[in-house]
Amino acid sequence: MSEESRISRKTLSIMTLVITLFIVVLYNLPGSRKPGSVEPGPLILPSQSSETLQEREDGLKLTSLEMIENAKSKPYKVRIEAWNTPNGAKVLFVQAPEIPMLDVRVVFDAGAARDGDLPGLASITNAMLTEGAGIADVDTIARTFEGLGANINTGSYRDMAVVSLRTLSDPQYRDPALTLFYDVVAQPTFPESSLERLRGQMLLGLQQEQQSPGALAQKAFFEGLYGDLPYGIPPNGTEDSLTRINGEDLRRFHSSHYVASNMVIAMIGAIDRTQAELIALQLDKQLPVGQAAPPLQAATSLPQSKTQHVEFPSSQTHIMVGGLGVKRGDPDWFALYVGNEILGAGGFSARLNKIIRQDNGLAYSVYSHFIPMASQGPFLINLQTRNDQTQQALTLLNQTLGEFVKNGPTDQELDDAKRHILGSFPLQTASNSNIVDYLGLIGFYNLPLNYLDTYIGQIEAVDAQAIRKAFQRVVNPNALLTITAGQTASKGDTQQ
Repeated sequence: MSEESRISRKTLSIMTLVITLFIVVLYNLPGSRKPGSVEPGPLILPSQSSETLQEREDGLKLTSLEMIENAKSKPYKVRIEAWNTPNGAKVLFVQAPEIPMLDVRVVFDAGAARDGDLPGLASITNAMLTEGAGIADVDTIARTFEGLGANINTGSYRDMAVVSLRTLSDPQYRDPALTLFYDVVAQPTFPESSLERLRGQMLLGLQQEQQSPGALAQKAFFEGLYGDLPYGIPPNGTEDSLTRINGEDLRRFHSSHYVASNMVIAMIGAIDRTQAELIALQLDKQLPVGQAAPPLQAATSLPQSKTQHVEFPSSQTHIMVGGLGVKRGDPDWFALYVGNEILGAGGFSARLNKIIRQDNGLAYSVYSHFIPMASQGPFLINLQTRNDQTQQALTLLNQTLGEFVKNGPTDQELDDAKRHILGSFPLQTASNSNIVDYLGLIGFYNLPLNYLDTYIGQIEAVDAQAIRKAFQRVVNPNALLTITAGQTASKGDTQQ
């Protein structure tokens, strides 16, 4: 046999093998028919199904997008059980057997508003809880929770201090995790070495703030709005206060604020009511009864507009404009919330963003916020712009806010905002960790237990008149605090 014949036969064999492999792969692709399989029916698209489509008034079929937009939002049901412990702690519990987990969130009225003459005390106290507790040091605490597959977290805010645990609900993991959790909450040791380390970290953070015009603007805003009142105290402290805080200060703050009568216990997970009561009782017994923190002193609104500039060598100027907002539980909260979505919280569709960014190109982003707290929290608008465009941006900001307060939203803006809020609400309550956060908030701020159940109805009930009325009551465009932080533009650089 010639050399050419051997090559041709070899080539033919390789080609046959390749074709065979291709057929085998194609045969096994998802969706391919197998011999003897039943021919699938035709794909039914929404436009082809007369049974699933509704008729519009004009007789035309609704498209799927129209059906989604016009569909009624389903009510959201969360069965919250609530009771008080013998020592006065408030407990909120939701039984959720779907996954074998337990989330516990303990909330104390022990935030930065309780710092007194030692700013940063609440923050350091909270951070020190996991540095040593009972007979366990910081390494033992971390190693134990990790070995049990549990997570512990702490957090300190202006209003509250939080300690959270997530653990498996199986008693062989749950019980030892809870035992150590009780010690972290009730028996912290506040080791001196950890205090020095955290003090150094917080002092370094203060130095970094001096290099951030945004941080400087925020600090000046809260100080300008609240003065010497609790919300005017910087939560992360000052260089002087952090240097003065010692272990005795931490123990004193913990013993007076981390007490049963000042505590809310929120739980959700695969346990029953009896087990939840036992957990709450253990926390209740290990803490002193103490006293609930007194109400915070209320701030007063500015009598007239006030402007303050923080000089900073940057090409961008950070702007914060606002005033006093509302407390949690304000009767106009839902109207303010929907209205703020339209004004500045709704991203690209918000009115401030359209006018300042899209129409005039003065900022990359601009947002407005209501921050409701135990006392009146702030309402504020923030953006950053080029130094020479600061005045132009401020003029448009004030004009847009004034027009919105006077006239309220359009019907289209209102419909779009409601649709966005109602569409995103299920994602905000999609997990146990989301719900336990809400439980802590409901308990701490004394919100109604049906807050989540009625949320959708409250949003749907908001109309343009309610928004206009609420904004006119709360926001005074003629008495706002304006803070700018950046480099002052020279007159020659200012654009008209």
